[in-house]
Amino acid sequence: MKRETEQRDDVSAAASAEDLRASTSDATDACRRSILKLGFGAFAAGALGLSGAVRAQSGTSQTSAAEHASREGQTIKLVPSLDTVRVGQIEPSAPTAVTIKSGDTVWYDGTWTNWGNEAKYGLTFKEREPIRKKYPNGPFSLIGPVSIIGAEAGDLVECRMLKMRPIDWGWNSAPPGVGALPHDFKPYLRYLKFDKERTAAAYVPGVNIPLNPFQAYIAAQPAGEKPVSANLAGNYGGNLDCAVLGVDTSIFLPVQVSGARVWTGGSMGASGEGNVDQTSIETAFEEMRIQYILHKGAALNVPMAETPDHWIGFGFSDSLENSLVACLRQMISWLSGATGIAPEDCYGIYSVAGSFRVTQYANQTGTVYSTIPPKGIHCMLPKRIFTAALHERIARSIRA
Repeated sequence: MKRETEQRDDVSAAASAEDLRASTSDATDACRRSILKLGFGAFAAGALGLSGAVRAQSGTSQTSAAEHASREGQTIKLVPSLDTVRVGQIEPSAPTAVTIKSGDTVWYDGTWTNWGNEAKYGLTFKEREPIRKKYPNGPFSLIGPVSIIGAEAGDLVECRMLKMRPIDWGWNSAPPGVGALPHDFKPYLRYLKFDKERTAAAYVPGVNIPLNPFQAYIAAQPAGEKPVSANLAGNYGGNLDCAVLGVDTSIFLPVQVSGARVWTGGSMGASGEGNVDQTSIETAFEEMRIQYILHKGAALNVPMAETPDHWIGFGFSDSLENSLVACLRQMISWLSGATGIAPEDCYGIYSVAGSFRVTQYANQTGTVYSTIPPKGIHCMLPKRIFTAALHERIARSIRA
């Protein structure tokens, strides 16, 4: 494993960080802090397997949290290798890949394609089947873990997605028995070449797909000594597989173990919301940069995300109906706690302004994998509906 520290005057990292800072308003920062302090409140037991209790915040230091959030830190390089990548599951026994401080940026010097980087351009469907079957735990090549000094159970890690540049190709496929229509079509595999700027991929003549890179999997390692399938999602994060979590997104992950031990994988070039044939544009990244911010004693006990324009919550279950209900309940609880708006009014706000979208539709009747991804719903709540006064109220509430 290679490791080296770079100065923050690295041009690419500085430009990415500056772009991110420029896109975030004071109101956004205030509401981010409210997320960290107030959390979701009670959370439906059917979503992500949570008990629904929010942790008490006695003794939490606002000064300490501000110091963590303001530190810019260094850039630490992490190279994918047999020592730093696990396929299909996260392993508590895996040694730390890099150790960082809050505010540091991890420069991932590339990520791997699925199945331990064995997915290669041009392999036929028949040639890939033995590779797929070689990894019964799942396809994602997970790099990590990244340990954050001072992170303890009850804290929160903010993962700021600064840069994701794909390699020059990817693929979309539907193996037997997967997706929303597992029996309607024969299995297929389509390779896609990306343009030089990595902005688009030609799917069929006349159809160009804009690239919007994201990581399907990101998780703070859950408690316990057993490996955890990367097909799953939980209160630690995991297989969120949400197409809107691209550059300029913050993903918030509750910490369950010392150091947080963050894993990420499943590099995607683009995806429709719903992921209906079970795959996105699967690819790998030439380069990825994530800044990790530690928030001490934060009350958020489920994963949440923030874009420049929206707050995003998740619900996962065995059906889309149950996923939507769980997502809605947790988002009502969070919004009511953060703003003081009555829960029944929050219910109405989500009905008239929230957007509940299918994250993924998992159906794997003929899969070779030992675990099946849950069906997912994510809610996008637009920030523009709130007045500056309400933003300020949220900011005051977290300083009380």
